[in-house]
Amino acid sequence: MPGSEWSTAAEQRFTVNLSILFTELPLLERPAAAAAAGFTAVELWWPWVGTPTPERSELDALREAIAAARVRLTGLNFYAGELPGPDRGALSVPGEESERFRANIDVAAAFARSLGCRSLNALYGNRVDGVDPAEQDALALENLVLAAEAADRNGAILLIEALNAPESPRYPLVSAPAAVAVVDKVNETSGLGNARFLMDLYHLSMNGEDLPAVIERYAPRTGHVQIADNPGRGAPGTGSLPLEDLVERLRKAGYDGWIGLEYKAGDRPSAEAFDWLPRAAR
Repeated sequence: MPGSEWSTAAEQRFTVNLSILFTELPLLERPAAAAAAGFTAVELWWPWVGTPTPERSELDALREAIAAARVRLTGLNFYAGELPGPDRGALSVPGEESERFRANIDVAAAFARSLGCRSLNALYGNRVDGVDPAEQDALALENLVLAAEAADRNGAILLIEALNAPESPRYPLVSAPAAVAVVDKVNETSGLGNARFLMDLYHLSMNGEDLPAVIERYAPRTGHVQIADNPGRGAPGTGSLPLEDLVERLRKAGYDGWIGLEYKAGDRPSAEAFDWLPRAAR
């Protein structure tokens, strides 16, 4: 559904999330597929869900695929366990999962740095039965500060994201204020000031938040934006969210960073899921 509003909004710059789009292709073929669809930038969840520390050959192969496609890596998640799924994040989960997160911090930061990526996203992690939430929050803050320090050493920002309660009922950050409160704690504790809010309009809409109000209040605190329509988490125009208007509101509120396309292609090839955005605006 191309139109003048989307053409104007393209000043914001769009990046394709290769962990939810082009998944019909092997990982190493996805950067080139995004480039062929007209995009110059991509982002990724941590691609190796089974390990926080993949073999150097695997890291090198993905790095080479991104470089060969001549696309820019604009965002990368730290290790967060199995994604997508009901279990989200690792850094606040005591024991093996938080240790795996710590083992991943420098690996992910170095990989991002090697490709000029300046945004690293850390998913908070679910509540765990039998563990005091205060204990999990203390562990999360400790690990987020470590992640902020690693990001800072690489000239990057640390992103903290709110998910949605219907799909991630045990995830504690299910509102913009909750995520921004953690951003503030990390910045206060680290003294670095490099933690930012990741504003995912799909997740916030699933939580029933007033999206124009969120944009007005938190755009200055936002380090990255992601979009998908609701219901269905499909491309813009497949649901009822006024995404053209919301992206324009972001622009007017001063947000000039990347907007991640983090939606499902549905039953068609991913290359056909961008007809809402004029090719010249990609």
